Amino acid sequence: MSQSLKMVVASHKPYWMPADDCYVPVQVGSVGKEPIDGFLRDDTGDSISEKNPNYCELTGLYWAWRNLGGDHLGLAHYRRHFAARSTGGKRTRVATGEQLADAAAATGIVLPKQRNYYIETNYSQYIHAHHEEDLETTRDIIARRDPKMLWKYDEIMNRTHGHRFNMFVMRRDLADAWCEWLFGILFELEGRLDITDYSPNDARVFGFVSERLLDYWVESNGLMYAEMPVVNLESQHWVKKGASFLARKIRG
Repeated sequence: MSQSLKMVVASHKPYWMPADDCYVPVQVGSVGKEPIDGFLRDDTGDSISEKNPNYCELTGLYWAWRNLGGDHLGLAHYRRHFAARSTGGKRTRVATGEQLADAAAATGIVLPKQRNYYIETNYSQYIHAHHEEDLETTRDIIARRDPKMLWKYDEIMNRTHGHRFNMFVMRRDLADAWCEWLFGILFELEGRLDITDYSPNDARVFGFVSERLLDYWVESNGLMYAEMPVVNLESQHWVKKGASFLARKIRG
């Protein structure tokens, strides 16, 4: 079953990759750059590789959606993967394709365990770090496209938890539907936002907004999902992140 799963690992540099055959290392934003040995590129076939500074790992997702086969499609990052516990449950390790496919078997969707902001909503956390216009314009697009479900968008924005990282595993029909809907929203958003004066970090807006849209899409379509933990292969710098969070809160 794992052979029918294509788990794209988005990376912009050489990095360790899991040995399982389901993992597909993809060099994102590869257009005009030297190839990475052993990686596929996101600038072949139908691609949006040139949009990588604004779409982040989503250029790899778009490429996989348009150019890869497989009964299941997933997305992970070079330093962030779905995790499975080793025998005895004492250590975490990167999940195998068989484990990912087994997790997806019941519902068709696997998402990372939710992130909880506790004292921030999904909306306030975003606007303290980025531009409020990003989410407001996204809301306008959803209001026009699916006005009966706008309440769900507002409900999710007011929560203090959500699924992040743009990570998932989905049965192929669901992955196709997710990508079709997502990129339709993001391409319209791209046409409406003026990001000329955005910082390089804020200019990654479409990758950031996408993280906030996954829960909306899943729940507004009444879909079930399973969750798996995430393992980070690099330090999280929690002290630095905490200080930045407090600074943003103080600045408002």
